[in-house]
Amino acid sequence: MNPPIRPAVVASPDYPFTPVDAPVKLDQNEAPDDFPAPLKALALERLAARPWNRYPDLNAEGLAARIAAHEGWPEAGVVPATGSNVLIAQLVALAGIGARVLTVAPAFALYGLDARLLGAALTEVPLRADLSTDVDGLLQALETLRRESPGSGGVLFVPRPHAPAGSLVTLDDLERLARSSEGWLLVVDEAYHHFAPDTAIALARRHPHVVLLRTMSKGWGLAALRLGWALASDEVARQLRKLSPPFGVSTMQAACAEVAFEHAAVLHERIAGVVRERERMAEALARHPSWHAYPSAANFLLVRTPDAARAHADLRAAGVLVRRQDALPGLAGCIRVTVGTPAENDAFLVAAGLTAR
Repeated sequence: MNPPIRPAVVASPDYPFTPVDAPVKLDQNEAPDDFPAPLKALALERLAARPWNRYPDLNAEGLAARIAAHEGWPEAGVVPATGSNVLIAQLVALAGIGARVLTVAPAFALYGLDARLLGAALTEVPLRADLSTDVDGLLQALETLRRESPGSGGVLFVPRPHAPAGSLVTLDDLERLARSSEGWLLVVDEAYHHFAPDTAIALARRHPHVVLLRTMSKGWGLAALRLGWALASDEVARQLRKLSPPFGVSTMQAACAEVAFEHAAVLHERIAGVVRERERMAEALARHPSWHAYPSAANFLLVRTPDAARAHADLRAAGVLVRRQDALPGLAGCIRVTVGTPAENDAFLVAAGLTAR
């Protein structure tokens, strides 16, 4: 007899990623450099001084206070978690099992995967031809969903900056969405916000139904830590904590994050370097005879090529690993290239047939 597994789980695909080794790894939007060794040593020293036989804080209260101080956000509205991707599923559940989820397509795979696993009705609005967010399309879809089910809510996910396109919905357009989405949760995924010129934090302060998602995996360069958080109104955060496992953020995670916050200058130096390299790569790619790099406010570039499979294979043969995106709607021919170290970026440009400097 087959085990009693829900059909929605059986039908759900695995997360779309296959690990591959390469000398130049530009496929996962990771930071180009490791956390500094002296800060690792300091984090281990802090960790060694804490009891390992005791559970961590129930709701990561100490860490939440650190995050609140760093973000300039009320502590009661901070919800830490083992990666902001965990919060995506919790926010869908918060809106109600079987509720509606509205987002753009393509987008981060977990928006759709979690919606389907939780029985939510998923509506996706395609990006515009220039790969910007179709805000008018989202507003129309929201109006249609409200007309079909008066009085019921859902979750609207808006990535800002967008992944994998790198585009940035304007704050004015985001304000339009916030004003029109009352009764829903408007979740602005700011995983890549450090690389953008502005954030939606002021908008979230004005609208209590707006939730921001942030992570230590990208700008902070701490993907191994698996730590993210939500910034929400006190009430939304209070309810969201009910869906978080007790003692869910480990003492190890909290100690490492504590050191990172104390040495935020490392973050700012990294961000400045990544943005410089991103613009240098974009300028070089503008000279390519058949590739087109889209403007990016993140730590990667989306590049449209005549043949993504060929481009991916040629780059891999040269020791450079990038991520194919051509299976996603509207991204035929596209590859995504993480901004690496200057040497890694040079290797990519040379493999692409361009002069590195």
